[in-house]
Amino acid sequence: MTTTVSEQTPSGSPPSTPLLSVRDLRVRFPTEDGIVKAVDGLSFELQQGEILGIVGESGSGKSVTSQAIMGLYRGTRAEINGMITLDGVDLLTLRDEELRKRRGEDIAMIFQDPLSALHPYYTVGNQIMEAYCVHHDVPKQAAREKTIEMLERVGIPSPAKRIDQYPHEFSGGMRQRAMIAMALINNPRLIIADEPTTALDVTVQAQILELLVSLQQEFNSSIIIITHDLGVVAEMANDILVMYAGRAVERGSADALFYAPEHPYTWGLLSSMPRMDRLRLERLKPIRGNPPSLISPPSGCTFHPRCDYRDDARLGCSRIVPEFDASSPHPVRCLIDPDDRKTIFETDIRPSL
Repeated sequence: MTTTVSEQTPSGSPPSTPLLSVRDLRVRFPTEDGIVKAVDGLSFELQQGEILGIVGESGSGKSVTSQAIMGLYRGTRAEINGMITLDGVDLLTLRDEELRKRRGEDIAMIFQDPLSALHPYYTVGNQIMEAYCVHHDVPKQAAREKTIEMLERVGIPSPAKRIDQYPHEFSGGMRQRAMIAMALINNPRLIIADEPTTALDVTVQAQILELLVSLQQEFNSSIIIITHDLGVVAEMANDILVMYAGRAVERGSADALFYAPEHPYTWGLLSSMPRMDRLRLERLKPIRGNPPSLISPPSGCTFHPRCDYRDDARLGCSRIVPEFDASSPHPVRCLIDPDDRKTIFETDIRPSL
């Protein structure tokens, strides 16, 4: 496994320089009610050719992280601190013109709602061609041929005809495929997919995820896939980062987080997932309560008001902010003793999954 996800400087030498490195990222939004701490000290790394899944409920900071990486908060009231380096270059220090050049060419984004992301007044082909021509000085006919080729590669039927159609003439699945074509047409090294299957039915979801993996392997690009559904990243992600209230609470390989998760929040996400591969006699168990306010988050562990096992820590979950537990098999922010966490998972959580 070559993807490294960390909140601290990793010990030892990494296998290679990471493609993307996020260090102590903090994104805050001033409001009339106070400062919204949307992302609060997030760090991770991603190697070339790897897929990282970032999961968590709505409001956990996943999409804010992706948009901060893309530089989409420039010119707004958002306060951004930390470092976001791509190939060793801090994107937060680039001039607007330099950042625009990197968008599309080095880094691209697939948005969760293609109907909103695509302009309704322009044909799908013109929008993809524009994304290509911004970075390539080519004749219009050459851009058109490249666009038809990309539409065909993402599985859109009759691409020579579809290129002249408008977004409303595409189905939801085809619009998402068109967004993928737009993201990949410049062969970027990093693709951020923000909830790419949210509004799609299950069959189309599977097709889109399979398409992303096959194209990632073909282009050797890296992918960050952001979702609230652990099932979406079960088969495709190398590593998974679990976010809650703007922070990473657990990180590790996909196998580790599915078969030996350590954090009560991750247990809750797994317990609320439906299983289609076997008969389930018990009702799904949702996580109690609601995500916290990011203006005035709970003291101590931000998850403690919703945690069924907070009393097991006996260390003051409401007072102490947990750091990553170095004694755990993989990094986790939890005050419960590692042996107790293992026992809880084996006796209380695993049997119900």
